[in-house]
Amino acid sequence: MSSIATTSGAAAKEDAPSNAKFDIWTTYQSILQNEEISTPLAAILALTELVRRSDAGTMFELVKALNDGAKVLNERTPNPIGLNAGCELFIAFVTLFPHDSDSFSDLKRELVVQGQKYAEEALTYREKIAQLALGFIKDDSVILTHSYSRVVMKTLLRAHERKRISVYVTEARPRGLGLRTYEELTAAGIPCTVVLDSAVSYVMDKVDFVLVGSEAVVESGGLINAVGSNQIAIIAKSANIPFYALAESYKFHRLFPLSQYDLPTHKPNILSFPLAPRTPSPGVPVQTENQSIAAADENTSTSTPDQTRSMTREQIACNPDVDYTRPDLITLVFSDVGSLTPEGVSQYLVGMFAG
Repeated sequence: MSSIATTSGAAAKEDAPSNAKFDIWTTYQSILQNEEISTPLAAILALTELVRRSDAGTMFELVKALNDGAKVLNERTPNPIGLNAGCELFIAFVTLFPHDSDSFSDLKRELVVQGQKYAEEALTYREKIAQLALGFIKDDSVILTHSYSRVVMKTLLRAHERKRISVYVTEARPRGLGLRTYEELTAAGIPCTVVLDSAVSYVMDKVDFVLVGSEAVVESGGLINAVGSNQIAIIAKSANIPFYALAESYKFHRLFPLSQYDLPTHKPNILSFPLAPRTPSPGVPVQTENQSIAAADENTSTSTPDQTRSMTREQIACNPDVDYTRPDLITLVFSDVGSLTPEGVSQYLVGMFAG
């Protein structure tokens, strides 16, 4: 396991000179090079480094600097949901931190130490979750999972050490991260089959339960995860199949979406219709959409029968990366703080940010 202190810039060093320019985005990207560190943890470590570099002389100035840093990260990240959860958690920690330091510099040093300590401990959360979920996995279980999740992988590998399991994994287009899950599970000796995203309903009657990771678990107890999770949960509910989510507690997020369109990742271009064709310039031939399709059909007819079509980057960009799953579709959330019902997540979040 890589050292957190080494990854984030060695918090144990003396305070950096106040005139040293600190680039929080570069720091954040550097921390993410460690594949064991997820976006919320990377955000916490980047903000911890900001505290170490900060020349703030009061709590007001420090919190403002942290909020400004979080804003920079948010604006430069296409999917800021997990990042926002980490920033929110660390800033709340700073503002609620009890201290009796002799000076504000001493307080900042203590905050850095505590931030590093938390991140180091947080790297053990996946193992805790895997051990907790293991009790719900029976011998000869058939499991359906979606896309790729580090905590799900940890859980499945631990289950394989003690029990016989088989796994269906969705392909998870357009990034195809389900194929990574398939490759790693197969390499570990776990029987695994890739399922088309459109075949989830077809396979549901074969599985004992669904196991997914998370981008965030929100105040309602609902889940934000890789797009497709919601439809899997709907199908599982209709088939009376348990739907379990695995989530580290630093992914608990004070967000209350009521629909897919309340997510921070939703933009006007998502699922938008293309603009009307522009009027062609004189003498310049313009290929219409129907002509493009006809040309594609013609090309296909002269190619091999096995040729398939794929979406363009523009078409992919008009689709969401994540979706929201309502709490009534979720059976349990396994976390490092215990196995929680969606209602239990809500109660935990209230207590977590109440001090």
